[in-house]
Amino acid sequence: MNGTTTEKFKERAILVGVISKEQTEEEVSEFLDELEFLVDTAGAIPVERFTQKVDIQNSRTYIGKGKLTEIEQFIKIHNIDLVIFDDELSPSQLRNIERELECRILDRTNLILDIFAGRAKTAHAKTQVELAQYQYLLPRLTRLWTHLERQKGGIGLRGPGETEIETDRRIIRDKIARLKGELEKIDRQMATQRKNRGKLIRVALVGYTNVGKSTIMNLLSKSDVFAENKLFATLDTTVRKVVIGNLPFLLSDTVGFIRKLPHSLVESFKSTLDELRESDILLHVVDISHPNFDEQIKVVNQILFEMGVSYKTTYVVFNKIDAYKYSPKDDDDLTPQSKENYTLEELKNSWMAKANSNCIFISAEKKENIEEFKNLLYDKVKEIHITRYPYDNFLY
Repeated sequence: MNGTTTEKFKERAILVGVISKEQTEEEVSEFLDELEFLVDTAGAIPVERFTQKVDIQNSRTYIGKGKLTEIEQFIKIHNIDLVIFDDELSPSQLRNIERELECRILDRTNLILDIFAGRAKTAHAKTQVELAQYQYLLPRLTRLWTHLERQKGGIGLRGPGETEIETDRRIIRDKIARLKGELEKIDRQMATQRKNRGKLIRVALVGYTNVGKSTIMNLLSKSDVFAENKLFATLDTTVRKVVIGNLPFLLSDTVGFIRKLPHSLVESFKSTLDELRESDILLHVVDISHPNFDEQIKVVNQILFEMGVSYKTTYVVFNKIDAYKYSPKDDDDLTPQSKENYTLEELKNSWMAKANSNCIFISAEKKENIEEFKNLLYDKVKEIHITRYPYDNFLY
């Protein structure tokens, strides 16, 4: 050892998306922005993007032959390690594209699973991620297991299958059955824990990934929940007892949502998401500084609807008001107004009217409007507590 440390090798990646009837050019650009953030979170370097307009997705290779050839040439010239597609690819598409490009291929689902595998810290989270990985890998065993032997790690190769080549599908199915059994046991334990928390009102933080939920949790509970500017910084649901004034309640911080969240992950994280089902109030945290925060709101609302919890009392918490950037239009600019063309005050008035005042604007990082936020929480929790436990009114 010479006392120096070498920088960890980072794989070089290119990103691929398609513009179709379902996805406009602007939407695909935004999706690829997010995919780039995912790639960065996973520890690789996004080098270039490729998009192609298609009427019908190529069932064999996802994109057309001409675009594949263009990508193949770029890979050879720029020493690219992997190609990442923004949609989930079928096993045959993965196999065919890999054969054409002679490069490792990932899709969005595999990338998200890899990030989850790297972020999982507790036995519970690791079991959830491992189950989702095996469910994803099962139909792709023929492709993945044959080349894992010659791989030395890298994005998309973390977790099951690194150290031992398993070609028997029965073994994988047995593993899936075992993991499901372990999760069912953990689910029962967590359900018991929730029942044993007594009669405290439950409040849950929900929202898109990286909107500041953990920062809000730390602020309200005076705890030290891990938070950073990366996607999926929090996987395990954290529950803390919070006291505002003289009123205690439970606050939980849940895993962040994202577009095209793999179904296997939603299923595997059922016990984590049960925290939302058993909550009394949902605090939907939104990053108002994000240029497409309204689309992120729609994604979260859709997932809440699919989970059957959209009926719950929900308050929208617009976070990061300190980072909001206002860009006024020039007088001769005749293009439609975008969100950045509105002042923060105009956005506030618009959303207060749209949400029937069930929203609040804060900066958890800069501690702006936090007292107003706490007062709102106090009033809403107290309202539920008085109704549910009328004999406890002496608390107030």
